[in-house]
Amino acid sequence: MASSLLSWPHRPISLTFQPKNPSPATARVSVHDPPPQDPPPPPPDSNPKSRYLWVNPNSARAAGLAKARAASSRRARLAAAAAALAACEPEESPIAAALEAAFPTDNQQHQPPSEQDAVIVLNTAAPRAAEAIVLALRWFLRNAEVRNEVILYNVVLKALRKRRRWADAEALWEEMMREGVRPDNATFSTVISCARACGMPAKAVEWFEKMPEFGCSPDMLTYSAVIDAYGRAGDAESALRLYDRARAEKCPLDPVICATVIRIHATSGNFDGALNVFEEMKAAGVKPNLVVYNTVLDAMGRAMRPWVVKTIHRELITQGVKPSKATYSCLLQAYTRARYGEDAMAVYRTIKDESIHIDVILYNMLLSMCADIGYVDEAEEIFRDMKASSTMDDASSKPDSWSYSSMVTLYSCTGDVVGAEGILNEMVEARFKPNIFILTSLIRCYGKAGRTDDVVRSFAMFEELGITPDDRFCGCLLTVAAGTPEKDLHKVIGCIERSNSQLGALVNLLIDPAAPSDRLGDAAAELLGAARGVVKMPYCNCLMDLAVNLGRMESACALLGVALRLGIYANVQTRTQTQWSLHLRGLSVGAALTTLHVWMADLDAAMRRGEELPPLLGIHTGQGKNMYTDRGLAAVFEAHLKELDAPFHEAPDKAGWFLTTSVAARHWLETKKSEELVAA
Repeated sequence: MASSLLSWPHRPISLTFQPKNPSPATARVSVHDPPPQDPPPPPPDSNPKSRYLWVNPNSARAAGLAKARAASSRRARLAAAAAALAACEPEESPIAAALEAAFPTDNQQHQPPSEQDAVIVLNTAAPRAAEAIVLALRWFLRNAEVRNEVILYNVVLKALRKRRRWADAEALWEEMMREGVRPDNATFSTVISCARACGMPAKAVEWFEKMPEFGCSPDMLTYSAVIDAYGRAGDAESALRLYDRARAEKCPLDPVICATVIRIHATSGNFDGALNVFEEMKAAGVKPNLVVYNTVLDAMGRAMRPWVVKTIHRELITQGVKPSKATYSCLLQAYTRARYGEDAMAVYRTIKDESIHIDVILYNMLLSMCADIGYVDEAEEIFRDMKASSTMDDASSKPDSWSYSSMVTLYSCTGDVVGAEGILNEMVEARFKPNIFILTSLIRCYGKAGRTDDVVRSFAMFEELGITPDDRFCGCLLTVAAGTPEKDLHKVIGCIERSNSQLGALVNLLIDPAAPSDRLGDAAAELLGAARGVVKMPYCNCLMDLAVNLGRMESACALLGVALRLGIYANVQTRTQTQWSLHLRGLSVGAALTTLHVWMADLDAAMRRGEELPPLLGIHTGQGKNMYTDRGLAAVFEAHLKELDAPFHEAPDKAGWFLTTSVAARHWLETKKSEELVAA
């Protein structure tokens, strides 16, 4: 007979097991009985590392193992149910069949699905159609042991939110109302965020206002969703009022709501308010996350506060927050807008080192900045990288017409004709047609290089391409005319006449030595009075440059008088008890020299009237480069004042200022007057 040991519940082990205290059944075994056999060896394909342990069925461990086996079986059954539901068509019969197969209801040995079972299946299933999960919900409501039906409705509402199915979410709400299911805070939070995700901020606000009707109070997540909805609906006032209400109700701040309020402030142009919320959250002990940092960086970039952007970026790094692609995008936009060339290039090289992809928009912002501040080498590097990163599979960084336009502008500003023509040829090969911006830059480049015939040839391309010259282009032609030798001036004036006949007539009056000043002034007043505000000052600057270069100071003074009457130049002269000043910053060289000429005449007239001059006289030219000259206006004026032997000297403690005393100025004006009388 077989040993009774083998009748015990046991799990085989690889080693022979000898009980330390044999049971009575073991003591009665006859010596004539065959010895008990060792358990059979494991099959050859079993894992040699696995161990088989005997477990006492009366121990606590046996109960735990039984529960684990049951839980594992339950998980497998729920996963199978979710997979079957995901594969079903959105029809009631196949969905019911799939769920009945997973949860048999006709067998007394099987318990009906619990509420937790229903939540797990509904939460993990990903059916092809949203209708399928709604049908599954109805099956569980009929067949599962559900104590709190709103939980299942909330799960399905979240699934509809994920799919952005607003109409289905509203229909499910109506079903809840018909079935008498009372919504809770989670229901409203889900529906409100669903409306926001579907781009329906007005609906989000509408549902928020329903909460008191059902005895629900918003939590911080709900406040955040509705504040964002108000902001997207353009109702910044209501959004901020709701934020104040949340703060008054002592709702704890969180990064989500702070990022939302910062974005609303920035969208409405209240950049100080955005920065205040950022500082307020830190003072309240809320640690900003990456989303908050990116939002405030974007806001400060829009506010043109690159110094604040630098401070926040340093704080981000110090706090151990890893910048994302969005972070670098905000930094690039902030620095390129403000023309912070070194900082923008540092961020760009960091992006390159981290192999982060840049799209054509950011590339173009970098190129535009380089063109404006004269970063030739940097622009060429960026343009090479731009072309190298664009492939057949990803053309998001491929140069477009704006990219080529920035490069042509860059070479034009530096007078590099070969570079500008090379980019133009490359652009044509890439099947882009030159636009008005590119042709304007190219003509400016030819004008700087003194290639008047190429200016005329490029102008002919306007007619070939069907491009209508605009007022900015006419301003470019005026700039070229101001620097063109008198013998070739008629060629450029011909282009001006074909672009704008009224402007051409004014230029012809300007170069005509026999034209009376009053007639020139009337024509200038008519033209400038009708011109767009953005081109009035450039027109005046270029016209006075042309007049000064031709030696027609009287005509230049007539133009200046018109500009002052029309308010094109404001606050050129200021007077206090201690100083009279002439402000020339932003003027071209010709306009500045004309203004200086008129100012000195005014000083002389004041002396003749017996007026006392103030202790100081000053001329403010500003510092740095001037867009109308390769040299700074300060350098040009320093040389001009030396030619006049004027007693103005550069102030050591005020950059861009030339100062003198009233005594020195009076002596110089009297000496100058005496010299003119002697010469006469």
